[in-house]
Amino acid sequence: MKTQAAVLRETGQWWQIDELELDGPKAGEVLVKFMAAGMCHTDEHTRTGDMPTRMPLVGGHEGAGVVEAVGPGVTRVSEGDHVACSFVPVCGTCRYCSTGRQNLCDSGLNAQTGCLPDGTFRFHAGSGEDLGGVCVLGTFSQYAVVSETSCVRIDPDVPFELAALVSCGVATGWGSAVYAAGVRPGDTVVVFGVGGVGINAVQGARYAGAKNVVAVDPVQFKLDMAKTLGATHVISDPPKAQELVTELTHGQLADHAICTVGVMNATVIQQAFDIVGKGCQVTVTGVGNYEIGVSGFLLPAYQKSIVGTVFGGANPLYDIPKLLELYRSGDLKLDELVTQRYRLDQVNDGYRDMLSGKNVRGVIIHEHS
Repeated sequence: MKTQAAVLRETGQWWQIDELELDGPKAGEVLVKFMAAGMCHTDEHTRTGDMPTRMPLVGGHEGAGVVEAVGPGVTRVSEGDHVACSFVPVCGTCRYCSTGRQNLCDSGLNAQTGCLPDGTFRFHAGSGEDLGGVCVLGTFSQYAVVSETSCVRIDPDVPFELAALVSCGVATGWGSAVYAAGVRPGDTVVVFGVGGVGINAVQGARYAGAKNVVAVDPVQFKLDMAKTLGATHVISDPPKAQELVTELTHGQLADHAICTVGVMNATVIQQAFDIVGKGCQVTVTGVGNYEIGVSGFLLPAYQKSIVGTVFGGANPLYDIPKLLELYRSGDLKLDELVTQRYRLDQVNDGYRDMLSGKNVRGVIIHEHS
Protein backbone atom coordinates (compact mmCIF):
# COMPACT_ATOMS: atom_id res chain seq x y z
CA MET A 1 0.00 0.00 0.00
CA LYS A 2 0.98 3.65 -0.25
CA THR A 3 1.30 6.16 2.57
CA GLN A 4 2.15 9.84 2.94
CA ALA A 5 5.02 10.44 5.33
CA ALA A 6 7.43 13.12 6.57
CA VAL A 7 10.91 11.97 5.58
CA LEU A 8 14.37 13.14 6.59
CA ARG A 9 17.09 12.44 4.02
CA GLU A 10 20.09 14.36 5.35
CA THR A 11 21.17 15.86 8.66
CA GLY A 12 20.26 19.54 8.86
CA GLN A 13 17.58 19.42 6.17
CA TRP A 14 13.92 19.95 6.94
CA TRP A 15 11.30 17.23 6.68
CA GLN A 16 9.85 16.57 3.24
CA ILE A 17 6.52 14.93 2.45
CA ASP A 18 6.90 11.81 0.29
CA GLU A 19 4.60 9.07 -0.89
CA LEU A 20 6.12 5.76 0.20
CA GLU A 21 5.41 2.11 -0.40
CA LEU A 22 4.56 0.19 2.75
CA ASP A 23 4.84 -3.58 3.05
CA GLY A 24 2.26 -5.52 5.00
CA PRO A 25 2.96 -6.90 8.47
CA LYS A 26 5.07 -10.04 8.87
CA ALA A 27 5.17 -12.36 11.86
CA GLY A 28 4.90 -10.44 15.13
CA GLU A 29 4.11 -7.17 13.35
CA VAL A 30 1.13 -4.83 13.24
CA LEU A 31 -0.18 -2.40 10.62
CA VAL A 32 -1.29 0.80 12.37
CA LYS A 33 -3.40 3.56 10.86
CA PHE A 34 -2.04 6.55 12.73
CA MET A 35 -4.55 9.22 13.65
CA ALA A 36 -2.27 11.55 15.61
CA ALA A 37 1.45 12.03 16.20
CA GLY A 38 3.19 14.12 18.82
CA MET A 39 5.96 16.47 17.72
CA CYS A 40 8.61 15.65 20.31
CA HIS A 41 12.02 17.33 20.52
CA THR A 42 13.70 13.95 19.98
CA ASP A 43 12.78 14.08 16.30
CA GLU A 44 14.44 17.49 16.14
CA HIS A 45 17.56 15.93 17.69
CA THR A 46 17.47 13.46 14.81
CA ARG A 47 17.20 16.26 12.27
CA THR A 48 20.09 18.25 13.74
CA GLY A 49 22.35 15.25 14.24
CA ASP A 50 22.38 15.34 18.06
CA MET A 51 21.06 11.77 17.83
CA PRO A 52 22.80 10.09 14.87
CA THR A 53 20.51 7.77 12.91
CA ARG A 54 20.46 5.89 9.64
CA MET A 55 18.93 7.92 6.82
CA PRO A 56 16.63 8.28 5.04
CA LEU A 57 14.03 7.74 7.72
CA VAL A 58 10.41 8.46 8.54
CA GLY A 59 9.95 10.82 11.49
CA GLY A 60 7.82 10.46 14.55
CA HIS A 61 8.00 8.30 17.66
CA GLU A 62 4.87 9.48 19.49
CA GLY A 63 1.68 8.19 17.96
CA ALA A 64 -1.75 6.65 18.40
CA GLY A 65 -4.12 5.03 15.97
CA VAL A 66 -6.08 1.95 15.01
CA VAL A 67 -4.80 -1.55 14.25
CA GLU A 68 -5.64 -2.27 10.63
CA ALA A 69 -4.09 -5.73 10.37
CA VAL A 70 -1.84 -8.10 12.31
CA GLY A 71 0.78 -10.57 11.13
CA PRO A 72 1.10 -14.21 12.15
CA GLY A 73 1.60 -14.89 15.83
CA VAL A 74 0.51 -11.50 17.14
CA THR A 75 -1.20 -11.79 20.52
CA ARG A 76 -0.81 -8.38 22.17
CA VAL A 77 -3.38 -6.56 20.00
CA SER A 78 -6.10 -7.41 17.50
CA GLU A 79 -7.51 -5.80 14.37
CA GLY A 80 -9.66 -2.81 15.31
CA ASP A 81 -7.91 -2.12 18.62
CA HIS A 82 -6.96 1.45 19.48
CA VAL A 83 -3.30 1.67 20.39
CA ALA A 84 -0.62 4.05 21.56
CA CYS A 85 2.81 3.18 20.18
CA SER A 86 5.58 3.36 22.75
CA PHE A 87 8.98 4.53 21.52
CA VAL A 88 10.42 1.95 23.92
CA PRO A 89 9.34 -1.55 22.82
CA VAL A 90 8.67 -4.10 25.55
CA CYS A 91 9.38 -7.75 24.83
CA GLY A 92 8.59 -8.90 28.36
CA THR A 93 11.28 -11.57 28.49
CA CYS A 94 14.74 -10.00 28.23
CA ARG A 95 16.97 -9.42 31.26
CA TYR A 96 15.65 -5.89 31.75
CA CYS A 97 11.96 -6.63 31.28
CA SER A 98 12.19 -9.64 33.58
CA THR A 99 13.74 -7.50 36.32
CA GLY A 100 11.17 -4.72 36.13
CA ARG A 101 13.14 -2.33 33.93
CA GLN A 102 11.00 -2.45 30.81
CA ASN A 103 12.19 1.00 29.76
CA LEU A 104 15.59 -0.60 29.03
CA CYS A 105 14.19 -3.51 26.96
CA ASP A 106 16.72 -5.07 24.61
CA SER A 107 14.16 -4.74 21.79
CA GLY A 108 15.13 -1.07 21.60
CA LEU A 109 18.42 -1.95 19.90
CA ASN A 110 17.17 -0.84 16.46
CA ALA A 111 16.10 2.66 17.54
CA GLN A 112 18.86 4.35 15.50
CA THR A 113 18.34 2.32 12.34
CA GLY A 114 14.57 2.02 12.36
CA CYS A 115 14.55 -1.53 11.03
CA LEU A 116 12.13 -4.14 12.36
CA PRO A 117 13.40 -6.91 14.67
CA ASP A 118 14.19 -9.18 11.70
CA GLY A 119 16.62 -6.57 10.36
CA THR A 120 14.50 -5.48 7.38
CA PHE A 121 12.39 -2.43 6.53
CA ARG A 122 8.72 -1.90 5.66
CA PHE A 123 8.94 1.65 4.27
CA HIS A 124 10.30 1.96 0.70
CA ALA A 125 10.80 4.93 -1.62
CA GLY A 126 10.05 4.72 -5.35
CA SER A 127 13.78 4.71 -6.08
CA GLY A 128 14.13 1.43 -4.20
CA GLU A 129 15.44 2.98 -0.97
CA ASP A 130 14.63 1.32 2.33
CA LEU A 131 13.53 3.69 5.08
CA GLY A 132 13.41 3.07 8.80
CA GLY A 133 11.18 4.88 11.26
CA VAL A 134 12.37 6.86 14.26
CA CYS A 135 12.49 4.42 17.19
CA VAL A 136 11.18 1.71 14.80
CA LEU A 137 7.87 3.58 14.54
CA GLY A 138 7.60 6.42 12.01
CA THR A 139 4.42 8.03 13.32
CA PHE A 140 4.81 10.94 10.89
CA SER A 141 3.25 8.57 8.38
CA GLN A 142 -0.43 7.90 7.80
CA TYR A 143 0.28 4.19 8.15
CA ALA A 144 3.21 2.18 9.52
CA VAL A 145 4.10 -1.41 10.23
CA VAL A 146 5.52 -1.80 13.73
CA SER A 147 6.43 -4.62 16.08
CA GLU A 148 3.69 -5.75 18.41
CA THR A 149 6.16 -5.05 21.23
CA SER A 150 5.70 -1.33 20.49
CA CYS A 151 1.90 -1.45 20.82
CA VAL A 152 -0.09 -0.62 23.95
CA ARG A 153 -3.83 -1.15 23.78
CA ILE A 154 -5.91 1.82 24.95
CA ASP A 155 -9.62 2.33 25.52
CA PRO A 156 -11.50 3.46 22.40
CA ASP A 157 -12.87 6.62 24.03
CA VAL A 158 -9.38 8.10 24.63
CA PRO A 159 -8.62 10.97 22.21
CA PHE A 160 -5.84 9.92 19.85
CA GLU A 161 -3.92 13.17 20.22
CA LEU A 162 -3.70 12.73 23.99
CA ALA A 163 -2.75 9.06 23.77
CA ALA A 164 0.03 10.04 21.35
CA LEU A 165 1.55 12.41 23.90
CA VAL A 166 1.35 9.86 26.69
CA SER A 167 3.30 7.39 24.54
CA CYS A 168 6.50 9.39 25.16
CA GLY A 169 6.60 12.95 26.47
CA VAL A 170 4.02 12.71 29.23
CA ALA A 171 5.21 9.36 30.55
CA THR A 172 8.87 10.40 30.32
CA GLY A 173 8.35 13.63 32.23
CA TRP A 174 6.01 12.12 34.78
CA GLY A 175 8.28 9.14 35.33
CA SER A 176 11.34 11.38 35.66
CA ALA A 177 9.78 12.83 38.79
CA VAL A 178 7.82 9.91 40.20
CA TYR A 179 10.09 6.97 39.31
CA ALA A 180 13.59 8.09 38.34
CA ALA A 181 13.83 10.86 40.92
CA GLY A 182 11.51 9.25 43.45
CA VAL A 183 9.95 12.52 44.61
CA ARG A 184 8.24 12.21 47.99
CA PRO A 185 5.77 14.36 49.92
CA GLY A 186 7.38 17.53 51.25
CA ASP A 187 10.29 17.54 48.81
CA THR A 188 11.63 20.56 46.99
CA VAL A 189 11.99 19.87 43.26
CA VAL A 190 13.55 22.05 40.56
CA VAL A 191 12.72 21.31 36.92
CA PHE A 192 15.10 22.79 34.36
CA GLY A 193 13.26 23.19 31.05
CA VAL A 194 9.46 22.95 30.96
CA GLY A 195 8.70 22.00 27.38
CA GLY A 196 6.79 18.88 26.37
CA VAL A 197 8.68 16.62 28.80
CA GLY A 198 9.53 19.03 31.62
CA ILE A 199 5.97 20.25 31.99
CA ASN A 200 5.01 16.69 32.89
CA ALA A 201 7.87 16.38 35.35
CA VAL A 202 6.17 19.35 37.02
CA GLN A 203 2.87 17.46 37.04
CA GLY A 204 4.54 14.31 38.38
CA ALA A 205 6.32 16.18 41.17
CA ARG A 206 3.09 17.89 42.16
CA TYR A 207 1.18 14.60 42.21
CA ALA A 208 3.93 12.93 44.26
CA GLY A 209 3.41 15.55 46.96
CA ALA A 210 6.35 17.92 46.55
CA LYS A 211 6.04 21.01 48.73
CA ASN A 212 7.96 23.24 46.32
CA VAL A 213 8.02 22.70 42.55
CA VAL A 214 10.27 25.29 40.93
CA ALA A 215 10.11 25.55 37.13
CA VAL A 216 13.10 27.15 35.38
CA ASP A 217 12.81 28.17 31.72
CA PRO A 218 13.68 31.29 29.69
CA VAL A 219 10.31 31.28 27.87
CA GLN A 220 7.55 33.08 29.74
CA PHE A 221 4.78 31.21 27.91
CA LYS A 222 6.15 27.91 29.23
CA LEU A 223 6.49 29.30 32.74
CA ASP A 224 2.86 30.41 32.65
CA MET A 225 1.86 26.90 31.59
CA ALA A 226 3.99 25.37 34.36
CA LYS A 227 2.21 27.52 36.93
CA THR A 228 -1.11 26.25 35.62
CA LEU A 229 0.01 22.62 35.82
CA GLY A 230 1.41 22.57 39.32
CA ALA A 231 4.58 24.65 39.71
CA THR A 232 4.62 26.58 42.97
CA HIS A 233 7.33 28.94 41.71
CA VAL A 234 8.49 29.86 38.20
CA ILE A 235 11.67 31.67 37.27
CA SER A 236 13.58 32.37 34.07
CA ASP A 237 17.07 32.86 35.49
CA PRO A 238 18.99 29.88 36.99
CA PRO A 239 21.13 32.00 39.39
CA LYS A 240 17.95 33.55 40.77
CA ALA A 241 16.49 30.05 41.06
CA GLN A 242 19.49 29.15 43.22
CA GLU A 243 18.75 32.10 45.50
CA LEU A 244 15.05 31.22 45.65
CA VAL A 245 15.67 27.58 46.55
CA THR A 246 18.22 28.56 49.18
CA GLU A 247 15.60 30.81 50.77
CA LEU A 248 12.74 28.29 50.48
CA THR A 249 14.77 25.51 52.12
CA HIS A 250 16.63 27.61 54.71
CA GLY A 251 19.91 26.74 53.05
CA GLN A 252 19.33 22.99 52.71
CA LEU A 253 18.79 23.29 48.94
CA ALA A 254 16.62 21.12 46.72
CA ASP A 255 15.96 17.41 47.13
CA HIS A 256 15.79 16.92 43.38
CA ALA A 257 16.79 18.70 40.19
CA ILE A 258 15.25 17.25 37.03
CA CYS A 259 16.93 18.24 33.76
CA THR A 260 14.53 18.22 30.83
CA VAL A 261 16.03 20.97 28.70
CA GLY A 262 15.45 20.40 24.97
CA VAL A 263 19.17 20.39 24.16
CA MET A 264 21.08 19.44 27.30
CA ASN A 265 24.49 20.93 28.02
CA ALA A 266 27.13 20.91 30.72
CA THR A 267 26.05 24.30 32.09
CA VAL A 268 22.58 23.01 32.96
CA ILE A 269 24.08 19.95 34.66
CA GLN A 270 26.32 22.19 36.76
CA GLN A 271 23.41 24.44 37.72
CA ALA A 272 21.37 21.39 38.71
CA PHE A 273 24.29 19.94 40.70
CA ASP A 274 24.70 23.21 42.58
CA ILE A 275 21.01 23.54 43.43
CA VAL A 276 20.60 20.18 45.18
CA GLY A 277 21.70 19.55 48.76
CA LYS A 278 23.57 16.79 50.53
CA GLY A 279 22.47 13.27 49.69
CA CYS A 280 20.23 14.58 46.91
CA GLN A 281 19.87 13.76 43.22
CA VAL A 282 20.14 15.28 39.76
CA THR A 283 18.00 13.39 37.25
CA VAL A 284 18.98 13.87 33.60
CA THR A 285 16.30 13.20 31.00
CA GLY A 286 17.26 15.58 28.18
CA VAL A 287 19.96 14.61 25.70
CA GLY A 288 22.83 16.48 24.06
CA ASN A 289 26.44 16.18 23.02
CA TYR A 290 28.37 17.23 26.12
CA GLU A 291 30.57 15.92 28.90
CA ILE A 292 29.68 16.21 32.56
CA GLY A 293 32.22 18.08 34.67
CA VAL A 294 31.35 18.54 38.34
CA SER A 295 33.46 18.80 41.46
CA GLY A 296 35.21 15.54 42.19
CA PHE A 297 35.26 16.59 45.82
CA LEU A 298 31.65 17.65 46.30
CA LEU A 299 30.21 14.64 44.48
CA PRO A 300 31.32 12.17 47.16
CA ALA A 301 31.70 14.59 50.08
CA TYR A 302 28.09 15.77 49.74
CA GLN A 303 26.94 12.34 48.54
CA LYS A 304 25.15 13.80 45.55
CA SER A 305 23.95 11.65 42.66
CA ILE A 306 23.63 12.31 38.92
CA VAL A 307 21.33 9.76 37.29
CA GLY A 308 20.30 9.39 33.67
CA THR A 309 16.90 8.00 32.73
CA VAL A 310 15.09 6.65 29.66
CA PHE A 311 11.30 7.00 29.51
CA GLY A 312 11.53 8.30 33.06
CA GLY A 313 11.95 4.75 34.33
CA ALA A 314 8.33 4.04 33.41
CA ASN A 315 6.90 0.77 32.08
CA PRO A 316 5.02 1.46 28.81
CA LEU A 317 2.58 -1.44 29.16
CA TYR A 318 1.57 -0.38 32.65
CA ASP A 319 2.11 3.35 32.80
CA ILE A 320 0.53 4.50 29.53
CA PRO A 321 -2.92 3.13 30.54
CA LYS A 322 -2.33 4.27 34.12
CA LEU A 323 -1.65 7.85 33.06
CA LEU A 324 -4.74 7.88 30.87
CA GLU A 325 -6.76 6.77 33.91
CA LEU A 326 -5.25 9.62 35.92
CA TYR A 327 -6.36 11.94 33.12
CA ARG A 328 -9.89 10.56 33.41
CA SER A 329 -9.90 11.15 37.15
CA GLY A 330 -8.67 14.72 36.77
CA ASP A 331 -5.30 14.06 38.41
CA LEU A 332 -3.31 14.60 35.21
CA LYS A 333 -3.90 17.42 32.75
CA LEU A 334 -3.45 16.52 29.11
CA ASP A 335 -5.79 18.75 27.08
CA GLU A 336 -3.81 21.79 28.16
CA LEU A 337 -0.59 20.36 26.71
CA VAL A 338 -1.78 20.52 23.09
CA THR A 339 -0.78 24.02 22.06
CA GLN A 340 -1.32 23.69 18.31
CA ARG A 341 -2.51 21.10 15.80
CA TYR A 342 -0.90 20.69 12.38
CA ARG A 343 -1.48 18.81 9.16
CA LEU A 344 1.30 16.46 8.08
CA ASP A 345 2.45 18.95 5.45
CA GLN A 346 2.86 21.57 8.21
CA VAL A 347 5.40 19.50 10.16
CA ASN A 348 8.20 22.00 9.61
CA ASP A 349 5.97 24.88 10.75
CA GLY A 350 5.33 22.92 13.93
CA TYR A 351 9.00 22.46 14.69
CA ARG A 352 9.78 26.09 13.93
CA ASP A 353 7.06 27.03 16.40
CA MET A 354 8.60 24.69 18.98
CA LEU A 355 12.07 26.15 18.50
CA SER A 356 10.75 29.70 18.83
CA GLY A 357 9.02 28.87 22.12
CA LYS A 358 5.43 29.06 20.83
CA ASN A 359 4.52 25.45 21.63
CA VAL A 360 4.53 23.29 24.70
CA ARG A 361 3.55 20.48 22.37
CA GLY A 362 2.35 20.45 18.78
CA VAL A 363 0.40 17.50 17.40
CA ILE A 364 0.04 16.26 13.83
CA ILE A 365 -3.51 15.21 13.01
CA HIS A 366 -3.34 12.72 10.15
CA GLU A 367 -5.90 13.06 7.37
CA HIS A 368 -7.42 9.92 5.88
CA SER A 369 -9.78 9.78 2.94
